[in-house]
Amino acid sequence: MNTTTRRAAGGVLALAILATGCGRTADRTPEQAQNVTTGKITGEVTVWAMGEEGKALGGFVKDFEAANPGVKVNVTAIGWDVAHDKITAAIAGSATPDVSMVGSTWSGELAKTGALEPTPGNLVDKSVFFPGAWQTVDVNGTAYGVPWYVETRVLYYRTDQAKKAGVEPPRTWEEFTAFARALKEKGEAKNGFNQSYTQGASWQEVLPLIWQAGGEIVKDGKYTFDTPEALTALKQYASLFTQKLAPNNTPEGAFPQSFIKGEVGGFFSGPWMVGVLNNDGGPGFKDKFDVAPYPKGPVSATSFLGGSDMVVFKKAKNRDAAWKFIQWLSEPKVQAKWYTTVKALPAVIKAWQEPELTADKQLAVFGEQLKDAKTPPPFPTWEQVARVLETELEKLARGAQTPEQTLKAIQSQADTIGTGL
Repeated sequence: MNTTTRRAAGGVLALAILATGCGRTADRTPEQAQNVTTGKITGEVTVWAMGEEGKALGGFVKDFEAANPGVKVNVTAIGWDVAHDKITAAIAGSATPDVSMVGSTWSGELAKTGALEPTPGNLVDKSVFFPGAWQTVDVNGTAYGVPWYVETRVLYYRTDQAKKAGVEPPRTWEEFTAFARALKEKGEAKNGFNQSYTQGASWQEVLPLIWQAGGEIVKDGKYTFDTPEALTALKQYASLFTQKLAPNNTPEGAFPQSFIKGEVGGFFSGPWMVGVLNNDGGPGFKDKFDVAPYPKGPVSATSFLGGSDMVVFKKAKNRDAAWKFIQWLSEPKVQAKWYTTVKALPAVIKAWQEPELTADKQLAVFGEQLKDAKTPPPFPTWEQVARVLETELEKLARGAQTPEQTLKAIQSQADTIGTGL
């Protein structure tokens, strides 16, 4: 895919995801669809967005409207719990908005419906995004939409307990196990670590271990879970349970208070947890915890990358303004401002050089981790396979089956489900 970046006339829009003329892709030749223009846009842009981002975006877009007189952006906030079904129902009923925020693992499923418009091929430079972020919109070599914000997992730990135990943040798997044991035996944490701070098990904590062991969960267009590398990863995952260093029955709602109270010494999580701990921990708690990169496995220290993308639907009534709106959201300064609004990490690498982000030392850990972070494959069936993973991983965590049995069960069900491509 040939890509290019340009600057829009009269503005500071560095990512030129600009559209031309009027009408939809179906009304144009491929050459017309890829033309770049600095022409004026007008009219209404309808946008769906989820969660706290959806609530905040309506006010945030006032800057875009001010820079583009005659354009009105109408944002509808949707709960994450109903978003997926609402979007698929809108596609089925030909009632989609112009633009929608989508989960980073939804691209393959939604692209298969034929409802998404491919990202104009010559209008965005994918190199400005974190590589893992671009993977979330790339379906078999065709991009659908643009990464909006990202998140990744790092190690959270109690600094006071680590100091008492005389240990530093672990750099390897071996050090990690020793670290968790020290937090429990010397740091006086009831549990050295929480493998998952929700009920059940999280596939988002296991995929990094597979990647860190040098494994992949996809090869030649098929799911590949039952591999020697994945077995190494699952043995590492299960080891904290078998050594009684992590609980396998965390009650719902017990976290993060168990960490704040010192009952848990560490856990893996995303950037949102910094704010949660600062708020729930009360005055002074910010000095009792810190973050560190993932410990390195046999091959790497790769983490999981999640987040959200912005897509344009083929039935968009205002395609040109829709793409220009997404272009504006991708501007480094806009991404930095969005971070200060909802603490969503920028998907654009250059945004991390803005002062809003460079002043935060904990945030820098996430920025470094994002350089080596990956995402699940954009297969239409990924959400189904993810549910299988969590069901089988919970059995492993509770000691109901071995790592070998777990992988065979996951592989068998993944083969039955297929990739959906």
